[in-house]
Amino acid sequence: MDTVVEFFSNYGSEMLYKTWEHLYISVIAALLGIVFAVPLGIILTRIPKVAGFVMGVLGVIQTFPSFAILAFFIPLLGVGKTPAIIALFFYSVLPILRNTYTGVNGVQKSLLEAGRGMGMTGWERIRYVEVPLAIPVIMAGIRLSVVYLIGWATLASFIGGGGLGDYIFSGLNLYQPEFIIAGAVPVTVLALLTDLLLGKVENWVTPKGMKKMRQAA
Repeated sequence: MDTVVEFFSNYGSEMLYKTWEHLYISVIAALLGIVFAVPLGIILTRIPKVAGFVMGVLGVIQTFPSFAILAFFIPLLGVGKTPAIIALFFYSVLPILRNTYTGVNGVQKSLLEAGRGMGMTGWERIRYVEVPLAIPVIMAGIRLSVVYLIGWATLASFIGGGGLGDYIFSGLNLYQPEFIIAGAVPVTVLALLTDLLLGKVENWVTPKGMKKMRQAA
């Protein structure tokens, strides 16, 4: 207990800053992933022949070791937060893209025909029919992606990106368990809190009719 108190008295303010760094890297990468993957997933539902190829390429990228992708960007972008964010962005895309494609592609064709019969344009059908009905599946992909990114963001320390990974790497290099715990525990808490928050957001953006259908089921 005395060790914990002493650690927080010495590193408390620094831990808050590193927590902010960690969230910053994770959130920016996730936002870039959402902005890129959600529209692309919707577009791919219109060209299913291309969808398989794109999913396959992203699936291959997803299998690359995290350190390899981080190291790849060092000669191009140097070290710091920017290469870390871009590397994490690549990891964020596949879950969001796959769920967006699956969710939008799973919307009943009869509903789309009804929208077309009401005179809706293609954009209006996407906005008012496809995306609202697919939002639970899309949000599931976003939640999965963000939780993964918070864990993977610890690797940003490897290229000078900061974050809570600094404590983990320092603890491993100096053989000091308290530093490893100081990095690992907050990352786990952040991941759990973020998943809980995004669950609330998912419930908020899900249309009321779909909520009633879930409750009835």
